[in-house]
Amino acid sequence: MKRLLLVASKLGYQIRQFEHAARRIGADVTLATDRCERIDDPWGDHAVAVKFHKIPEAIEALEGMRFDGVAAVGDKPALLAAEVAQAFGLPFHSPDAARAALDKSLARSVLAGKVRVPRSTTEFPCVVKPLGQSASRGVMRANDPDELRAALARIRKMGEAQVLVEQYIPGREYAVEGIATHGRFRALAIFDKPDPLEGPYFEETIYTTPSRAPESVQRELIETTAEAVRILGLRHGPVHAELRHNEEGAWFLEAHARPIGGLCSKAIRFESGMPLEELLLRHALGEEVSGLRREEQASGVMMIPIPHGGLYRSVEGVEQARAVPAIEDVMITATEGQLLIPLPEGASYLGFLFARADRPEMVEAALRRAHGELRFEIATVLETLSPSS
Repeated sequence: MKRLLLVASKLGYQIRQFEHAARRIGADVTLATDRCERIDDPWGDHAVAVKFHKIPEAIEALEGMRFDGVAAVGDKPALLAAEVAQAFGLPFHSPDAARAALDKSLARSVLAGKVRVPRSTTEFPCVVKPLGQSASRGVMRANDPDELRAALARIRKMGEAQVLVEQYIPGREYAVEGIATHGRFRALAIFDKPDPLEGPYFEETIYTTPSRAPESVQRELIETTAEAVRILGLRHGPVHAELRHNEEGAWFLEAHARPIGGLCSKAIRFESGMPLEELLLRHALGEEVSGLRREEQASGVMMIPIPHGGLYRSVEGVEQARAVPAIEDVMITATEGQLLIPLPEGASYLGFLFARADRPEMVEAALRRAHGELRFEIATVLETLSPSS
């Protein structure tokens, strides 16, 4: 039986998908998670407790174990996975590459002059990005000095000290999901982001695939990603990249040494219904997966945005949303009483909608119609006034 080390944060959809995939192919998965090491197996998953930022201690905790491959869910887990792979002699992205993928500023410096990347600027409009965040959290557009000062103040209140201020790149935004095999990159899917992401915040909502962009644009997106992946040194494992395209061509925004996050991976399926996690597990264990292709049907996901802050109460219209043609699933992840914080400070969604159809435009239309059926009750939270107020 082949053994895979999966480095991930506690519990989550992708962990379960990796476990299901392991059972299907007869492999064994060992979890290395950031659970409390003082509690004896609280989740019943026999995970090895590690701290992602304490790499030597994590490697020591895994000593004596045998693994045939390594995989990761999340950016910080990917860095630890790279260090473990190097220590155990397993194929994966190098630690330097995983570190560059985690650090936007470092990645920019490595790629500058080789592929189109936004440059640091004091001109307007500009985009402000906290270096310690991902998934658009804290990312804001500033059109003048006042907006820049306000954005920096909001980021400081989030506890972020390191900030990247770079030029705003107009154009359509795309995500490229791919995999590197011993230094050779292959695109698995190009996702369109049909909503205009122009600011002041950059909340991602809808992903659809296959892309509706012209073939020439798709080719440039893939070629730019492949070149950036090569330069960064992402040699073996999943790659999730974000790009923009305008009249100048493709602009590389960022790459991650891990797959598309969480529930969004449900939007990618391969022949015979194989989920993305199974393909990645097979690849990590040394199987040949270059012949596997994405399913023929178009697919997509909507990350249901939080319209305003407050306490989540309830949702109506879920069954009506599920009844919309082409909708495959409706998953509400918000829980009663949960404090909802919208972007740019927030880092979550109300839930997810999934659709499959013959064409991507049908997928997009179904997602928008299903979203229109949902009615959320969010109670306003009043700030408590002190007696001196």
